[in-house]
Amino acid sequence: MISTLAVHAAATLVASAWALGAAPGACPTPGWVAPDVMPPPAAPTTVDWRTLATLDWRTGGTSDRLRSLDGTLVRIPGFAVPLQDFASQVTEFLLVPWAGACVHTPPPPPNQMVLVVMDRGRQARLNGWAPVWAEGVLRIEAIRSYYGFVGFRLEGQRVYPYTR
Repeated sequence: MISTLAVHAAATLVASAWALGAAPGACPTPGWVAPDVMPPPAAPTTVDWRTLATLDWRTGGTSDRLRSLDGTLVRIPGFAVPLQDFASQVTEFLLVPWAGACVHTPPPPPNQMVLVVMDRGRQARLNGWAPVWAEGVLRIEAIRSYYGFVGFRLEGQRVYPYTR
């Protein structure tokens, strides 16, 4: 005896096959997998430090380009400054444009620091002073950190070694 659920599932499968271009009456063979109907995820937009520097940290004003990046997936090159001493795997860190920024020197201005907070359950592996790409959703946001005021937060999804 065939259940109502099995009949409904078979009808849905055939209708889906027709919608994807199969000839009427054709039925997918066992092991058939529907092609992806969702577009692939968008590649992150590469953002440089000149663009980030267009944030006027005194007034909060930004360039149109920077404003258009707020809330979008980006990748930014830079150097990681861990917020925990001697940490090689972290859940948050500062991203700065040059090696050694914030360490034993006055910190860069807020428009040259990004607080990277990794998504829940993710950690970034840092390798000393080696440059990295930090990838995630950019937010223009004034934040007070241990090293001073920061102009951006990045909801970190990936951190990986810098390559050109």
